[in-house]
Amino acid sequence: MTTSRRTLLAAGLGAGLVAAVPGIATAAPGASRGASLTGDPFTLGVASGDPWPDGFVLWTRLALDPLAEDGLGGMPSRPVQVSWEVAEDEGMRSVVRRGSEIARPESAHAVHVELHGLRPGREYWYRFRTARHLSPVGRALTTPAWDETPAALAMAFASCSQYEHGWFTAYRRMAEDQPDLVLHLGDYQYEYRAESYVSGDGNVRDHEGPETVDLPTYRLRHAQYKTDEDLQAAHAVAPWLVVWDDHEVDNNWAAGIPENRDAGQGNDTDERFRRRRAAAFQAYWENMPLRRPSAPTGDRMRIYRRVQWGQLANFHMLDTRQYRDDQLVGDGWDENVAERWDPARSITGAAQEKWLLDGFRSSTARWDLLGQQVFFAERDRAQAPDVDDVSMDGWDGYAASRERIVRGWQDAGVRNPVVLTGDVHRHWAADIRADVRDPDAPVVGSELVCSSITSTGDGSGATNDPMMAWNPHLRFYADQRGYVRTRITPEAMTADFRVLDRVTVPGAAATTKASWVLEDGVRGLQRRG
Repeated sequence: MTTSRRTLLAAGLGAGLVAAVPGIATAAPGASRGASLTGDPFTLGVASGDPWPDGFVLWTRLALDPLAEDGLGGMPSRPVQVSWEVAEDEGMRSVVRRGSEIARPESAHAVHVELHGLRPGREYWYRFRTARHLSPVGRALTTPAWDETPAALAMAFASCSQYEHGWFTAYRRMAEDQPDLVLHLGDYQYEYRAESYVSGDGNVRDHEGPETVDLPTYRLRHAQYKTDEDLQAAHAVAPWLVVWDDHEVDNNWAAGIPENRDAGQGNDTDERFRRRRAAAFQAYWENMPLRRPSAPTGDRMRIYRRVQWGQLANFHMLDTRQYRDDQLVGDGWDENVAERWDPARSITGAAQEKWLLDGFRSSTARWDLLGQQVFFAERDRAQAPDVDDVSMDGWDGYAASRERIVRGWQDAGVRNPVVLTGDVHRHWAADIRADVRDPDAPVVGSELVCSSITSTGDGSGATNDPMMAWNPHLRFYADQRGYVRTRITPEAMTADFRVLDRVTVPGAAATTKASWVLEDGVRGLQRRG
């Protein structure tokens, strides 16, 4: 069944009150049915994620007062029973599965349901309830059967949504496109206190609370972001695959190393950062539609994982923060840093690198897509041939690590490798060469980089970066906020770079700045419009 965008978004944003439905499981001992809750507990919306052929994760988190300073959303300190139902129609008349979970105060009343028993390659709708309180309706999809090659997949990807720098209209426009799958590639939320990170256009709204350093402040920050109705619409439209970058914890963190590392006022010692990282991971888990294997254990949390869309696409979702070696000579750009070629250095860590290379070797998919955080292709700011000036925070700072990944997909015979990237607040498209030091080396893959949802404000509208003149593999650039919309078929992958003129005012329209195509079995990007 096909739903209209208008009716889906209306259902996804409106929470109502209904009587309890017969047949919902009875409350567990000690758990409240929510009858005494004095307001709407579904203020943070609903979400689905990490789909598989017979199900997906369903998520919600109860919060009567999302901006409560203790991060607990104004909820009572007792368990609350939350029922859920899944239907084959948007009106929730043809219910095919139902059950209940317990939202517990120790997990900030978050609910994760790992659902099985549905049909592959299908569209479903879902909602939650507790007593008379009914959640918004969300839409989710199961993946095709493992051996099926679907005709098409509509996938969108986004990153970098700084709440203060603009309105989340790009999320709304992405929801209106009705993708089948959304990838969020990091910087879902930012850690700063109000007025400490101001865009060139000025901040249009403020963060609540201090800089996020402990569990209450990370919970509060996630809750503030989740109250945004445009973000709620994007979560409600399709399942998400999420990975973090740095700001979910601390700017430019690397493994156990914070941005500012000493015992000075406002800085992190190693022990303080371990506690901070553990708190950030716990809040991330509580607020994302992730499977149980991603649940944190202290300051460790595995988010690299693989999702297969039948035989059409493999999504290899990476973590380039938790296992990386520290950045060289600081976190910024620097010239002629020979150590970046050290084969002992890694941005993924040995275990994740092996997992990825094994995934290349076992893949039978038409398209293999790496969902990851930081710029993959070489970006050299120095025009002089005997100088390189690159970012130490991206894959350029871990050049040997990148070479192993590129060689790995070549050796495995990956049919169509595509790297999907966030982080840099600009749209880019790039070809990836077998040897970044040889401009005549063959193209062996491509990279698509999405701009930010809001971070750094409106943008200049520029469509050229000077370094493109001496980096010919950098094919496209656009300095506006937005997201990337793709259509993946067995024959081709088309990427529309969507932009908004302004994010400092709400409600801007989205337009396609450019479209690029990758054809099956053909290396290199081709521009279409």
